[in-house]
Amino acid sequence: MNRRFGKNDVIFIGFLAMFCIAVCIWVYKGGAVEGSNIVITVDGKDYGTYSLLEEQTITIGEGETINIIEIKDGKAYMREASCPDQLCVDQNEISFDKESIICLPNKVVITVISDVQSDVDGIVR
Repeated sequence: MNRRFGKNDVIFIGFLAMFCIAVCIWVYKGGAVEGSNIVITVDGKDYGTYSLLEEQTITIGEGETINIIEIKDGKAYMREASCPDQLCVDQNEISFDKESIICLPNKVVITVISDVQSDVDGIVR
């Protein structure tokens, strides 16, 4: 049986593609809650809590072990780190509740927290 694509097949595929895009947008942004602060821990101990609303640069450590965190436009990112692999510097900016940047060699963890409680446990991108 030789069957070709018809008008209804094209409409169905278009509808299916639009549905998939809508679901992806809902999953990506739907449960995300903007964070208001970041919490920094160094070697498991609280280093400090900083507002995402205030643009600032935070320097952790001194000498050979150093991490520089920058907060700009409501987002935080690791600007510099003395670790050899630089994975923490290559991470995306964080601004949503429960997102984090981790520098394993220097034992620095940056986590976004929010005043609003979310139903979502975490967001993976």
